[in-house]
Amino acid sequence: MKLLVTGGCGYVGTQLVNELLLNDHSVVVLDTMWFGNYLKRNEKLRIVKSDIRDINDLDSEELFDVDVIFHLANIANDPSSEIDPKLTWEVNVLGSKLLIETGILNGVKRFIYASSGSVYGVKEEENVTEDLDLDPISDYNKTKMVSERVLMSYKDDIEVYLLRPATVCGYSPRMRLDLTVNLLTRQAIEDGVITVFGGDQVRPNVHINDMVSVYLHFLSDDFETGVYNVGFENMSISQIASIVSERVGVNIRVTESNDPRSYRLNSDKLLSTGFTPNHSVNDAIEEIIMAYKKNIIQTSDNNYNVKKMLQLGLNNG
Repeated sequence: MKLLVTGGCGYVGTQLVNELLLNDHSVVVLDTMWFGNYLKRNEKLRIVKSDIRDINDLDSEELFDVDVIFHLANIANDPSSEIDPKLTWEVNVLGSKLLIETGILNGVKRFIYASSGSVYGVKEEENVTEDLDLDPISDYNKTKMVSERVLMSYKDDIEVYLLRPATVCGYSPRMRLDLTVNLLTRQAIEDGVITVFGGDQVRPNVHINDMVSVYLHFLSDDFETGVYNVGFENMSISQIASIVSERVGVNIRVTESNDPRSYRLNSDKLLSTGFTPNHSVNDAIEEIIMAYKKNIIQTSDNNYNVKKMLQLGLNNG
């Protein structure tokens, strides 16, 4: 099968592309490469360095000669989106609109979108299902909600799957150390102490390998189109810190937090399709520890979205 992956050089995208190639698919990657390129050469891989906002300037017939689009390219998380809100709206919403329209014009059959579990906002419900109203509280969350609605408006022309992932964790060649599990593990190893702000906040998590498996799951079969939550372990920050602390052998320092938000994702709808997660937060912690021991992780600004975006001058409009 021929596939297009936007954001294919990113944290999740790199792992996804590698897995698609292992499954003998032909892959085209569209990425700005702001954070580098960690994909190895492969005869079935073509990488196009470009911005999804510039799709109209590219050879769409060649780029979109694919069966399925995985759309992962976006300005990710709240702090990154605050650097330049205009850029965030352009990339996350306008870019998504241009992408799906061009895909439809070129006969693409399926569009799989990486949204976010944070579109629900703060919920009192014990389990947050796909049926609950969306109440985004940041520009990032709002762009994801609007993008979903834009993409679903094309559902009569293309199969649209909207995935709402929890916070992803675990090792990737394009490593991120600004995500909860990864960050706390890095602190333990590099700083010799774990700093927790508050700690009672509950967050849903998903291992990066399970996230990749979910993408392949929706590639491999015909399921009901629409929205699917992707998160399997709802844990407090303190719980995660305790696991890391015990494993690495360091203390936890707790300070006050101005962000008491908690939310829990329910992924029963996804599980009902036959998907089974095979990895855990514990696995992610172990992988990162082993990567450090093998000196695979070389800490740099590339590991932190905000630092790298500021370094690139993306706060200048």
